[in-house]
Amino acid sequence: MSLHHAFLTLKYCYLYINKSWSGSSYPHLSLHIIVLQFLKDFDNKNPLKIEAVNLTSHLSMEAVQKTLELVRARDPDQKEFIQAVTEVLTSLVPILEKEPKYVKLLPALVEPERVIMFRVPWVNDKGEMMVNRGFRVQFNSAIGPYKGGCRFRGNVNLSILKFLGFEQVFKNSLTTLPMGGGKGGSDFDPAGKSDGEVMRFCQSFMLELSRHIGGNTDVPAGDIGVGAREIGYMFGQYKRIKNVFEGVLTGKGIPYGGSLIRPEATGYGLVYFVTEMLRARGEEIKGKRAMVSGSGNVSQYCCQKLMQLGAIPVSVSDSHGAILFKDGMTKEHLDAVMHIKNVARTELKKIAELFPHLKGYEYIDGKSIWACEIPCELGLPCATQNEIFPEHVPVMVKNGVKLVAEGANMPSTNETIELYMKENIYYGPGKAANAGGVSVSGLEMTQNSVRLAWSSEKVDKKLKEIMHAIFEAAHEASEQYGVPLYQGANLAGFKRVAEAMLAYGCC
Repeated sequence: MSLHHAFLTLKYCYLYINKSWSGSSYPHLSLHIIVLQFLKDFDNKNPLKIEAVNLTSHLSMEAVQKTLELVRARDPDQKEFIQAVTEVLTSLVPILEKEPKYVKLLPALVEPERVIMFRVPWVNDKGEMMVNRGFRVQFNSAIGPYKGGCRFRGNVNLSILKFLGFEQVFKNSLTTLPMGGGKGGSDFDPAGKSDGEVMRFCQSFMLELSRHIGGNTDVPAGDIGVGAREIGYMFGQYKRIKNVFEGVLTGKGIPYGGSLIRPEATGYGLVYFVTEMLRARGEEIKGKRAMVSGSGNVSQYCCQKLMQLGAIPVSVSDSHGAILFKDGMTKEHLDAVMHIKNVARTELKKIAELFPHLKGYEYIDGKSIWACEIPCELGLPCATQNEIFPEHVPVMVKNGVKLVAEGANMPSTNETIELYMKENIYYGPGKAANAGGVSVSGLEMTQNSVRLAWSSEKVDKKLKEIMHAIFEAAHEASEQYGVPLYQGANLAGFKRVAEAMLAYGCC
């Protein structure tokens, strides 16, 4: 083979990789850069009359690679954070090619503005001193005060909260509301604790957190392990410490400044987003069977809205097992799940004990919901990060899943997302699909600031409008850049944040 033919072969290799970039996240990145560097060196040494390679593409991918290497070198043990950064940055290459001015923002984009870690001493019911760790990651305030939930769970660590805060930046940007991104929480687990223990922990947690938050600085909300009870304890403590009544927390109870539809917002918003995805493909949600994971707030209200719109939820789950409804979930089933999780605060495995006369379900102990075989068209993960792995995708395909939309944050691994693309599964990422919760949190902030309370109909109408706008923004970006919907969501969310960071002159 002549040198000229060798060059052309590699050139076609480059073009293939470049074309396939939109269908995959990051595995081609290193090879892409190696091929481009070879072509560049070869063209310099062999002045042939051949179309020049796109060096802007080369430089943008090189910048992404260097930023990823920086993140891995700084935080090699933060696997969740590295996973989130990898997924986002590799999807930004198309916009970095067209707008090279954004490249210089990457190192600042992946570094939180502030990380706060503190001890939380509290006394249990036996009078013993206990100590947990508290965190607040204030990631990016380019477009508004930090906004993001607090998570209380035994596995909470800095990596998880940094990944959640990073994702929150783009999620909040997609809502078009003026909110930056942050996340916080503790390795305290409310499960099995008395109300008194939870109250004492929340008060101690807020004693330190109150120094770092405010209505125009940082506005936390609920998340896993933090519901209306915990928000109430924390808000009461903040009010005592600061002697001020302000919208410093969202997810509050209705009597003291909360918003109607806030508890339902993430689950409802997810279903509204799914209806937009289906509409774009000329389909409707009525009659669709949906596999739903999780059994907390998001899962419960996702199932409720699915049934209201004529769809059929066929499952819920928790960390101990799963419940399948082969003929579809009924209102009685959902009421039982809500009682188990919201009142009894126990595992789904207790369903037979607590509801001995309930029929039409099957409990499966110790098995991932995504490994279960049950016919369905929709996959709606609403539990936690990294719950769907590559080995689950063939089962989902066998079940008939054609669409996946995430109610949880990063429930699909990067390798799983690649398989969605390969199997032509229409995929809606969490930063877009589950943005309903933070959207209504933003509406709660608005109501607090003007001292008004909106009706549930008004809030629900605005939620639908926001979810429609989020889908349109992600879909438009995906069409503009010729990439899948999940990359379109990253591109649309990134652009607004990037423009604000550039406007400030210093990140």
